[in-house]
Amino acid sequence: MRPLRTLVAAATATLLLALLPAGAATAAPAGPPPRPAAGPGPDTSLTTHAYGYADAPLGQPLKGFAPYLFPGDNLSTKYPGGLVWSYFALNEVMKDPASCAVFDWSVFEKALDEAAVWGRQVAFRFYLEYPGGSGTHPGNGIPPCLNGKTALRTNGFWGTVSPDYDDPDVIAALTSFITAFAGRYDRAGPGGTADPRIGFMSLGLVGLWGEWHTWPYDRDAADGYPDLMPTDATIHTIIGAYDAAFANIQLEVRYPLAGTETANIGFHDDSWPYKEWRGGQLKSMTLPVSMNGWDDAFLQLQLNTGTENRWATQSIGGEARPEIQGSLYTDWPGGSGQVDNVLAATELTHITWMINQTGAGGYSTSDPKVAAGVRAMGYNLHIPQANFNATAAGTFKVGVTMQNTGVAPFYYPWTTVIGLRNAAGAVVKTWDTSWDLRQVQPLKIRAFPDWNVGADPTYLDYGRPVNFSATLSTAGVPAGSYSLVMKVRNPLETVTPEVLRARPAASRLTDWIIDQWRPALPLSFANANQGTDGWVNLGPISTTGTCTGDCAAPSAPSGLAVSGVTNTSVSLAWSPSTDNVGVTGYQVFRDGTQVGTVTGTAYTDTGRSPGQTYQYTVRAVDAAGNVSGPSAVVPATTSGCSGDCTAPTAPTLISPAKTDTSVSLSWSGATDTVGVTGYDVYRGSTLVGAPGGTTYTDTGLTANTAYSYTVKARDAAGNRSVASNTVTVTTAAAPAGLVLDDFDGAPAYPSAAQNDLGRWTGGNCFLDGGGSGVVTGGALSLRYNNCGWFGSDVGADLSSRAYLVIRVKGAAGGEQSHFNLGLGGTTKVFGDFTLDGGAHPVITTSYQDIRIPLVANGISRTSPGQLAMGFWYGGNSTITIDSITFQ
Repeated sequence: MRPLRTLVAAATATLLLALLPAGAATAAPAGPPPRPAAGPGPDTSLTTHAYGYADAPLGQPLKGFAPYLFPGDNLSTKYPGGLVWSYFALNEVMKDPASCAVFDWSVFEKALDEAAVWGRQVAFRFYLEYPGGSGTHPGNGIPPCLNGKTALRTNGFWGTVSPDYDDPDVIAALTSFITAFAGRYDRAGPGGTADPRIGFMSLGLVGLWGEWHTWPYDRDAADGYPDLMPTDATIHTIIGAYDAAFANIQLEVRYPLAGTETANIGFHDDSWPYKEWRGGQLKSMTLPVSMNGWDDAFLQLQLNTGTENRWATQSIGGEARPEIQGSLYTDWPGGSGQVDNVLAATELTHITWMINQTGAGGYSTSDPKVAAGVRAMGYNLHIPQANFNATAAGTFKVGVTMQNTGVAPFYYPWTTVIGLRNAAGAVVKTWDTSWDLRQVQPLKIRAFPDWNVGADPTYLDYGRPVNFSATLSTAGVPAGSYSLVMKVRNPLETVTPEVLRARPAASRLTDWIIDQWRPALPLSFANANQGTDGWVNLGPISTTGTCTGDCAAPSAPSGLAVSGVTNTSVSLAWSPSTDNVGVTGYQVFRDGTQVGTVTGTAYTDTGRSPGQTYQYTVRAVDAAGNVSGPSAVVPATTSGCSGDCTAPTAPTLISPAKTDTSVSLSWSGATDTVGVTGYDVYRGSTLVGAPGGTTYTDTGLTANTAYSYTVKARDAAGNRSVASNTVTVTTAAAPAGLVLDDFDGAPAYPSAAQNDLGRWTGGNCFLDGGGSGVVTGGALSLRYNNCGWFGSDVGADLSSRAYLVIRVKGAAGGEQSHFNLGLGGTTKVFGDFTLDGGAHPVITTSYQDIRIPLVANGISRTSPGQLAMGFWYGGNSTITIDSITFQ
């Protein structure tokens, strides 16, 4: 969820209990789930091949950390993983004011494709209300087809507009979207499976951020606010529409709401695994009451409704609470402070994936605690053995045993493929199986104390090793020696650069983004005998085959090179392969697809697009049909251009601001015959950014150092302008003292959710930056109207520091009475703090360093906790903070 003030979560407890199904407060937990029935054992008439355990790679599809998807972001810099997260406003796909049954999926399609470029699936949520907007998506997501048809109410606390969720027209619009979305994406994959680009769908639609609450305008009438939440009947209708429409995409909802009792819908913990202060007590928002959790904790609500075993068939996701994302695994497997016991939370929620923007951008792959925590999430599949004989003739049987040492199953029916790989490394034969990975359940599960089956922790037997088998045919396979191999096919493999370039113009990505494409992550087993290409080597096998005479494949072609290019063609040449009888031809592949066959050692690929890059390989073939392994991959880029061949004009570059570690740049918008789509920013000769707008902040620089910059404009056709004028900037001297944050863009605020001490920071309810405020010119601008909260964790001993120093200015002056500041157990209106000599802070329209003595104001230097600022005092202005330091 978006960062909220602590009081939001505390105040919603009454609401959450009110939203549960009738009688849920007295319902008993479901208790230990029944074990899946034992299946057939391995075929002992076949030879057993045993394999050792080895940790699976950190980057796995459909598990782990999901960073936010920002258009143009370089996801290769994030922690390895197979997911990204994004919000979408409903009115971004329901645009037609005349009909709630007309949809434009372009914005969603582009997001799915951009994630696929990086080999990741998308987890997402659609919303109607998002305070301040997300920065890339609007705050008001109500479709225009509802204009004039439903009452619109204002949530005065957050400044959002809520539709009457119980209005028949609103319900019809929401169910229309649910049905249309499922019709387009739930059966769009191979064999009627889910769209391969989609990972998990959080139900959304209702309430703030789509989180199914409208606090404080909720069912808690005692606070005097009107109730904007839908009735239980409406909730049943919406939940039922999701459950009826979807058969494949994994769905998740925040709470076990009325209507979820038997629905095929998982859950999503938006405060995982956070411990929250309420009334002087620190308790868990994830673990149940029996493990020091609040009565509205994520797992307690499931125990109350008997839905704590939903994970066995439906996924569990969540968001690491932003305040603790950076320190989540510091004390793995336990926790400290406001980080709960992470291992217990992992094992009892059975969480598969989580939004963790700070961790995804800041964790090191060499940190063993983080690695252990990631591997503990979701599935962890291992192949302890396979059963097959050393020789195959005609038909032969293969058995593969799989087991799961994770906390959750793999939730999608991806296809398992058996293959034969020849001595040259080429997989020359494959068979698709009907094996269902979803059957491989965790071998052990952790019991809740509420089940009364033993002291905590108690682990119960649950899943079993699953023995899959298939009978395969060697028809058409040349006699010879092979390796029997196996892999699980990631359906994202079908989203190739060629597919992306052929998209309709409205949803097509730019060539610059498509050029970043990399292969989809293979599903990896905890086996040392699996290669980086995803193929698990099960062992040697020989076939008698159906061929006689020549059964040996040629050598792989060598020396593949580009011999020439034009606007629309690529010419290739290579050295001849050798064969025991003779090579008869060569197969030429472009981007993995065969495009031609020739008898010689040259080929020209025609019909290409100008200025595009393609990847080529070649295989040799002999008269018996034996095929060699592939040559080395060679890239080729066509020349020229077609259509728009005119480069944009050059921008004019200036630098309006700088800090000790950043330089802010801006430039006049270049012009183009068709349209400028973005800019390339160079520091010296190094490309450092590719923004779509006319500003950029270069971060992570060295203080008091000169840097030179130029900018080039680019258009949709890939044409680039000549370089702008060169601007040379010398960064400022480094600020003195311990820097909490100097807002220089490193880490980026708010997307990184991390300050300069590497700890959580964020804001909400401000009028810019999606509620978080915006960083501009190396300073944080907070524009407010009697609503706003900013927090930044300190988490450091300040015993050697005497002052909190805030370099700040105001838009009008006098803003010191508009907000309070809390630090180290002291909270005061900012203007009430005492300065040296007895004066009090006064904010002016010019920057000044306001130095607040720590000891004199009762601020604990040994336990400073979090610096927090609340703008709830009736003010309406903007303050700009250049830096926050301790001196």
